[in-house]
Amino acid sequence: MGKTNQQAKRQQHHTTTDESPEPTRAATDTGVESHGINADEFFMNFALAEAAQAGAVGEVPVGAIVVIENQIVGRGANRPIGWTDPTAHAEIVALREAARRIGNYRLTEATLYVTIEPCAMCAGAIINARIRRLVYGAADVRAGGVASVFQICTSSSLNHQVEITAGVLAAECRELMQAFFKARRKGKAG
Repeated sequence: MGKTNQQAKRQQHHTTTDESPEPTRAATDTGVESHGINADEFFMNFALAEAAQAGAVGEVPVGAIVVIENQIVGRGANRPIGWTDPTAHAEIVALREAARRIGNYRLTEATLYVTIEPCAMCAGAIINARIRRLVYGAADVRAGGVASVFQICTSSSLNHQVEITAGVLAAECRELMQAFFKARRKGKAG
């Protein structure tokens, strides 16, 4: 019996394809610091590009990338609607790709860049992956699992804590979300 489109989409996100992007050049090799942009802003721009891709297909525009030794090893854009998968948040998608690429589910030397503060589910995945550092753009005051509502990534009750940097390109990250929801409300009203 043939697969449905939804089954094919679900399988696609669980397998590695040859279309996966190669790791990008190191930020230090591109002269990022000398061009007035720091490494966190440099990599957050890649996460913003992932978020824009999610928004373009009707998903909430959240993007994430995983960086190890200044190389992008995982990318993710929100895909829960398209993949019919409630766990297909940008962070989870990026963590899965990074783990497959390096051959280990522990990402102890990784920095995760996310456009919006991760939710509780994603914060738990960040802890389980042993991410060293999390950099996010805009806070999520309603459902943030890192600082705004819960403090999962820094909880001393857990066996791992994550170094947190918040507010990197926050205005750009917030604007992408606000524009998406403004357009969605306009579409429903018209």
